[in-house]
Amino acid sequence: MKRLLLIILGWLAVVLATLGVVLPLLPTTPFLLLAAWCFARSSPRFHYWLLYRSWFGSYLRHWQAHRALPPGAKSKAVMVIVATFAVSLYFVPLWWVRILLLCMMIALLIMMWRLPVVDLKQ
Repeated sequence: MKRLLLIILGWLAVVLATLGVVLPLLPTTPFLLLAAWCFARSSPRFHYWLLYRSWFGSYLRHWQAHRALPPGAKSKAVMVIVATFAVSLYFVPLWWVRILLLCMMIALLIMMWRLPVVDLKQ
């Protein structure tokens, strides 16, 4: 029963992480880490898929090995954050929601700025 719940939670986290790529208020990384944790404890097959077959696999493997982002990942993440928030800010008519979105964007950008980057080619 516990194994089945972890698998379901892992797949839910994968779906939410995938949605988080394009939705500005839904984070991708925490859901990916949750999925990896769930699959590591419930299904070696799904864990292997997440680490070696999915779109996110190289980032997860790099994070597990170095606790840092690979080169280029930070700039890509910043561009996606700014682009998705810009679209949201364009379509939201309420000024207080725009201010809230700007605060969230600034918090996310500060978090991204603080993450280390490790270049293995040095």
